[in-house]
Amino acid sequence: MITPHPHQEYLHQEFLVTLNVPPSLEELLVDSLLMLEAQYGFSSFTVNAHHHENKNLSLAEQVSGRQKKIRFQMYVEAKSLPSLLIHLKQEFVGTGIQYWVLPVIEKGIF
Repeated sequence: MITPHPHQEYLHQEFLVTLNVPPSLEELLVDSLLMLEAQYGFSSFTVNAHHHENKNLSLAEQVSGRQKKIRFQMYVEAKSLPSLLIHLKQEFVGTGIQYWVLPVIEKGIF
């Protein structure tokens, strides 16, 4: 897990930040990201999350074995990553948003 620190240095220059968000928080997160990441942009799409824990699942979700989530992905420069994560953690504390951060090895357009 990357622990953001204002003076932390990263080996990579860019990261892919992924967030799995309950549908009820989709618009709030869109608004927040538009304010924060206007220069980078982001993608969002519906995914089915599968997990062995049945916490906060409806009966239908327990039966089907999946829970609908909205996935957000964005490329973030290393210098912007700590402030983004700090902001999101503060704004969305206790909401159950799952996130992960991966280094970008290569990207481009074909």
